Amino acid sequence: MSEVRERPRAVGAPLRRVDGALKVTGTATYAFEWPVEHPAYLHPLQATIAAGRITGVDTAAAEAAPGVLAVLTHLTAPRLTIPDDPELAVLQSDEVAWRGQFTGAVVAETPEAARYAAGLVRFRYEQRRPDTVLREDRDDLYKPLNAAQFGQGGGELQDGSPADSVVGDADPALAAAHTVLDATYTTPMYHNNPMEPHTAVVTWTDGELLVYCSTQGATMSRDLIAATLGLPPGRVRVVSPHVGGGFGSKVYPHAYAVLAAMGSRTVRRPVKFTLTRQQMFALVGFRPASIQRIRLGADADGRLTAVTHDVVEQTARAKGYADHTAVCTRLMYAAPHRRTTHRLAPLDIPVPTIMRAPGEAQGMFALESAMDEMAIACGMDPVEFRIRNEPDVHPESGLPFSSRHLVACLREGARRAGWERRDPTPRARRMGRWLIGTGVAASTYPSPRLPGNAATVRVAPDGHCTVLIAAADLGTGTWTALTQIAADALGVPVERVELRIGDTTLPNASPAGFSSGINSWGSSIAEAALRLRTLLETEHGDVVPPDGLEVTADMPANTDAERYAMHSFGAQFAEVRVDADTGEVRVPRLLGMFDVGRVINPRTARSQLLGGMTQGMSMALYEHSVLDPRFGHVVNQDFAQYHIAANADVHAIEAHWVDETDPHTNVMGAKGLGEVCITGTAAAIANAVHHATGVRVRDLPITLDKLLSEP
Repeated sequence: MSEVRERPRAVGAPLRRVDGALKVTGTATYAFEWPVEHPAYLHPLQATIAAGRITGVDTAAAEAAPGVLAVLTHLTAPRLTIPDDPELAVLQSDEVAWRGQFTGAVVAETPEAARYAAGLVRFRYEQRRPDTVLREDRDDLYKPLNAAQFGQGGGELQDGSPADSVVGDADPALAAAHTVLDATYTTPMYHNNPMEPHTAVVTWTDGELLVYCSTQGATMSRDLIAATLGLPPGRVRVVSPHVGGGFGSKVYPHAYAVLAAMGSRTVRRPVKFTLTRQQMFALVGFRPASIQRIRLGADADGRLTAVTHDVVEQTARAKGYADHTAVCTRLMYAAPHRRTTHRLAPLDIPVPTIMRAPGEAQGMFALESAMDEMAIACGMDPVEFRIRNEPDVHPESGLPFSSRHLVACLREGARRAGWERRDPTPRARRMGRWLIGTGVAASTYPSPRLPGNAATVRVAPDGHCTVLIAAADLGTGTWTALTQIAADALGVPVERVELRIGDTTLPNASPAGFSSGINSWGSSIAEAALRLRTLLETEHGDVVPPDGLEVTADMPANTDAERYAMHSFGAQFAEVRVDADTGEVRVPRLLGMFDVGRVINPRTARSQLLGGMTQGMSMALYEHSVLDPRFGHVVNQDFAQYHIAANADVHAIEAHWVDETDPHTNVMGAKGLGEVCITGTAAAIANAVHHATGVRVRDLPITLDKLLSEP
């Protein structure tokens, strides 16, 4: 390979997606499209109450319907090995924990026959009055634990952070502060709505299970499904090379795959099962609603002296989940006295789950709105107020940051946005009936590595290299970025690298989430590739390598992770126009300036950043899952009523980044960028709306009714 060592590096080049041709020609195989022989089709039965138990079931009419192969309920379903997990232990008891929970399934020859017969099944229930209303004054609020993602009957902060953190003595510091802000912000339920619904196609062969499913992590899916069915992981294979979006909803909930496996085992045929759009609102998780009280104290020079951020958020009574909503406040700004707390309200609702930037998306809306309010109260420019309160090290842990270029993002973003021309007075600019305003917010998200990663790199005698890892591509560019990393580590052109991902026959990989994919998978691939390259150079030289020569390597440990705080940062600038008569909000311009380390592929990176900002705009202005408290279900459970920002809503969006490499995160020098781009957008828009109208909206989404009153 020595003849190509001086070849221009692939990392940093804006290569076209290596999987692009497959997708635009329709030949990339998604979960439901995998061909299986003589498949049957499953349609689920769902609870029509939010809390109670099933007291009777009548399946006779459904079983007699044409084409029906089986009807499963809790009375007839196979027994599972995780009976105490209400999300995964499908059809294992008569208990109903939320409206829309699986209560059965019909398996039939066609999707139409299954759906028709499902409508013939009758359930009788013993109901109890559902408790579905989130309030901060509830007497049953509890503190999450500080361990893993979920907790049965409990709930842990999603990133493993302690639920509460105290530095100094915030209350006296607030009382003594020159300027004080005390405000409460709320965010609603938001539902993941990837283009590809959650899908499983399953086949049993000689006691082994093959699952084609839409998952963010084939390895984790295999382990969860195997444990639930009581199988060794080696007897379950999960295949998912192409995923049509996930946003976090395809990391943990696998009840749909378990139900399909139960149906397939019962009828002894392959089974195909895909959720409808409406079913997804009850079965695949959501971003929990939050109530956040923030208090800020500052001295006469505009330096923060105290920060508190107290969060109350939804969780399911059946199974706890907690977003780490206030954790972002622990690292953003310097202040000697600080407190952050989290409390959960157990409700009769479906189980929440990860949604893009889980916790930071809600927390940064509140924090950055509060910072805007505080800047105004201190008589300071919002950009300069943030810079004045920039910490030298992590304000709570005391660790230095592996890299932190937030000030550069604020300065350069302001320059590009024309911030110097801004009149700080609300309602100062008008164009006809449109009030015009601009706003700013900072962004952050961790840049971690997740455990459980390995990669194999194989070289053929002709120099062709194959890279194997069970990573996932949700449309984010994984196929391309990992190919570039491998090519550089091997010292070969990208044309000589073939990547294989999304299959549990490949080396284990952590799920796509928490902006960790490139950090984790890329580090594993680079390690294996560098070891193979060393082997070739030291033992084979110019000799043609033997066929099948390969190296497998685990992800190398990063000792710097204990010595540095590793986060991505950004600054977001928004221009809005608000109709003075109707309150309609339009966003003609969004600009983001990001600190994300070395960018592996500018083309796919920009796509991620633009997508995240668009999703943040959607969060700010449109998305809102409306929960009917009487019945415990979301009433706007389709795209006709749950509006997501589309092309007509998006105008000029710009994504830029500082040209810096992080020397501590990984060998590539990259940091996560898939989620930092959403975390500041909603606040930037809300701050711009206040600048345009003088109306401070603290409760998302920013709807017409909240803007029609005079400031």
